[in-house]
Amino acid sequence: MKKHRVALWLLKVAAVCFILFVIIGPLIGVVLWSFAIKWYWPHIIPQVMGVRYWMDVFHRGRVLDSILLSLEIASIVVVLSLVIAAPAAYGFSRYKLPLEKFLLVIFLMPQAFPQLPIFINIAAVFARHSLTGNMWGIIFVHTMASLVFSVWIITATFRSIPEELEQAALNLGASRFKTFFTITLPLAIPGLIASAIFVFLWSMGEFTGAFFIGAPYIQTAPVMMYTAAMGYNMQTASVVALILMIPSIAFMIIIEKYLKAEYIGGLGG
Repeated sequence: MKKHRVALWLLKVAAVCFILFVIIGPLIGVVLWSFAIKWYWPHIIPQVMGVRYWMDVFHRGRVLDSILLSLEIASIVVVLSLVIAAPAAYGFSRYKLPLEKFLLVIFLMPQAFPQLPIFINIAAVFARHSLTGNMWGIIFVHTMASLVFSVWIITATFRSIPEELEQAALNLGASRFKTFFTITLPLAIPGLIASAIFVFLWSMGEFTGAFFIGAPYIQTAPVMMYTAAMGYNMQTASVVALILMIPSIAFMIIIEKYLKAEYIGGLGG
């Protein structure tokens, strides 16, 4: 019996170690590559380490410009997405719209199919309107694709707010405009923040659309990372990858704080 317990304990430890290796192993490799000056097979760790490639990223304008460009694009996409999604989500949550379920599913379409053929076709359409090879083409395509996050999350947020609060304000003489901006919108701020974070992180890490719409003149950070990796410049690619992880980790902490269970529960409502 004791041997059976020991064997079971060892099996659990092995399973935990395997899971940690699968999850943390690739990240450790990225960190090592970012500091590697000289690293050749069969050495397990780099023979020479340093911060040369970190310094290069912040001193070479091309790499730093790509990171700043991604931040700029993601910020604009967040604003456009919220401006479009908030009124649409309020309508879905408060009114019985014709074909409501169908319209909500429409917002899922950009994420429901493989991204490559979708963005290739969008690139062909955008090329006819001079929207390829510039920042605004990437912004438009990111906004279109990110509506799945913003509309569904904000719709769930509005549905979690008791409609009786709005009705009470209206009965006391407040206009619908004032009711929305003084009662509904303040209560929906956590959901708006969660939506903005999801859209921002998605835009920051999106590669396919940025590659096909922005090429050959615009390079976002993911495109720069891909180009560096394909050129076997693993150090630069790893540094960019770690920099892109910083806002992801910070925002995930905020998401855990603001994305409450009632919002998630309303996503399928």
